[in-house]
Amino acid sequence: MSGEILKILTAMVQATEHLYIVKDEQILGGEPIIKGTRTSVRAIIETWRMGVSPEEIPQGLPHLTLAQVFD
Repeated sequence: MSGEILKILTAMVQATEHLYIVKDEQILGGEPIIKGTRTSVRAIIETWRMGVSPEEIPQGLPHLTLAQVFD
């Protein structure tokens, strides 16, 4: 892979300090998401704020692990 292509791909998906959270300009306008999904961190937080415990969130979003929710 050429250096220029690698730069472009790196610019598209930005790592964060969290293991499971990234920002991808191509997904949800760069809003933080769970890596490998289109699930926003905001969606998880809003679910939690509605009174759903972190342990229950993967029941409604079964593609997520509890570790991803806590991150």
